[in-house]
Amino acid sequence: MTRAHMGLSPAIPTVASLLLAALWALSVFAGWGFAAFCESGDLVAECERRLGFAVTLSGVFAVVAAVCTAGAWLAFAIHRNLSRFNIGMGVAIAAWVVAEGVLFIGGMLVR
Repeated sequence: MTRAHMGLSPAIPTVASLLLAALWALSVFAGWGFAAFCESGDLVAECERRLGFAVTLSGVFAVVAAVCTAGAWLAFAIHRNLSRFNIGMGVAIAAWVVAEGVLFIGGMLVR
């Protein structure tokens, strides 16, 4: 009996990683996070300062995710090793989700 290998295309996790990266970047650099969690009023500066800590903390996970994404593609390009690619992209997507979660939870806490 032959076992068929049903793998995902490398494009699927790559697109997922890029979409999560775009969401994180827009939340941090385009001001979506500040607009969502810091309402207009007297305490806007204080809210932005406190949210800045969440942004910095989530940035650590975003850097890990970006490095894992690049490393996964490097491993695939150099060694043609799909298992290393899958592990790297899995870690990258998990790190993007954690980065988004830290940003969201941090925003809910400063609100």
